[in-house]
Amino acid sequence: MKNWIFIFLFLPVFTVLSAQNSTHDNSIQLIIRADDIGSFHAANVGCIESYKNGIARSVEIMPPCAWFPEAVEMLKENPGYDVGVHLTLTSEWSNYKWRPITHCPSLVDEDGFFPPMVWKNNNFPPNSSIQEANWKIEEIEQELRAQIELSLKYITQVSHLSTHMGFTSLDPKIEEVVNKLAKEYKLEVNMEGVQRFPGWGRDTKPKDRIDKFCENLKNLKPGKYLFIEHPARDFEEMKTIGHTGSNDVAESREWVTRVFTSKKVKKTIKKMGIQVISYADVKKEQGKS
Repeated sequence: MKNWIFIFLFLPVFTVLSAQNSTHDNSIQLIIRADDIGSFHAANVGCIESYKNGIARSVEIMPPCAWFPEAVEMLKENPGYDVGVHLTLTSEWSNYKWRPITHCPSLVDEDGFFPPMVWKNNNFPPNSSIQEANWKIEEIEQELRAQIELSLKYITQVSHLSTHMGFTSLDPKIEEVVNKLAKEYKLEVNMEGVQRFPGWGRDTKPKDRIDKFCENLKNLKPGKYLFIEHPARDFEEMKTIGHTGSNDVAESREWVTRVFTSKKVKKTIKKMGIQVISYADVKKEQGKS
């Protein structure tokens, strides 16, 4: 089976997908994926609100992060919320870090934290990326396996895997490990033919995102679409978050939540007859659930 990676250039997110033949009808189906639950309390609140009061149907959890236990409890209260294990090997924020959950010295800095970047980045000091580390593939597999098993231990509605900041693009051996684990834990999803939904685009001001999102919804043609973003709330903790090249994180992620819970957005989806679905729904269509 040939493996595919869909790369969404407007986000630091890459999703590993398995390809098979697929069929399409005249319906419009839209997967709204909320990323990074477990990373912050504000992210937990935003991700849950985006499901309970909004259009998100799949959410990606980060097992190594500090707010993982709270996210687990919130997801138990919302068993219909489809969950993906957001496999994590980086810790990108300047004032807030997380560590692996296993002993993997080839994947951490001198303080025991994951590096901030996947690829070498001139905005960061030397040795700030996985690319620059002497990583060992057996330690990567060990850590990713532990993250999957921790998630499955506490969350019943896990259906798939995804990767934080797209680290599978670094080396084919890493991609092979992720695909092997997806198959082993029955977390594969066939997403061939799923198209990127542009959402609001890169340059849209936060206050204009709802209108732009609705405009792009109205332009959709029959098919399956995927949109990925990071809902959170503009709490005090989020105001401390950032790194070079990523500013105003609190405001930006607050507006993701506002778009996902917008009455105008929900009304447009209803008027257009768009089916809002999840990764689990796609698996069910394929007879894999």
